Amino acid sequence: MDEIDRQILRELQQDGRLSNQELAQRVGLTASPCMRRVRQLEQDGVIEGYRAVVNPEAVGRGFEVLVSVEVRREREAVEAFEEALQGIPDVVEAYRLFGSPGCLLRIAVADLQAYERLWIERLTSLAGVTEVNSQIIMKRIKEPRGLPVGRTTGRTA
Repeated sequence: MDEIDRQILRELQQDGRLSNQELAQRVGLTASPCMRRVRQLEQDGVIEGYRAVVNPEAVGRGFEVLVSVEVRREREAVEAFEEALQGIPDVVEAYRLFGSPGCLLRIAVADLQAYERLWIERLTSLAGVTEVNSQIIMKRIKEPRGLPVGRTTGRTA
């Protein structure tokens, strides 16, 4: 991957709806080689997809909670827990962690009452769960806007 590929990635992370013509202009290429590079990045799995960023409040999910969950450290319990999370649409992100807590979830629901129902009816009743701790998000300070795509030496761009 060269600097032009990294520049393409930066541009597409900022605006995934750029036309190929606009993207080519921004990175200093003509349309045809730019399209070839984008397709190659897609085929190589560097670009995994394109998404719209949706305002949580606009879709009735403005109440967000970070939830740390402890699950019994047994393979079957962990696998069952992770599989069960796939069926809970309110869990918008989930990470298995080293150490404690064992899992971190980001949940988006309508309000405190909706979260309480989810907590009682789903989270605490999942097989293998031994502890659930919640931190309500007061304010987003920095939104996810893509990954730094500088050189692999740790530099960011």
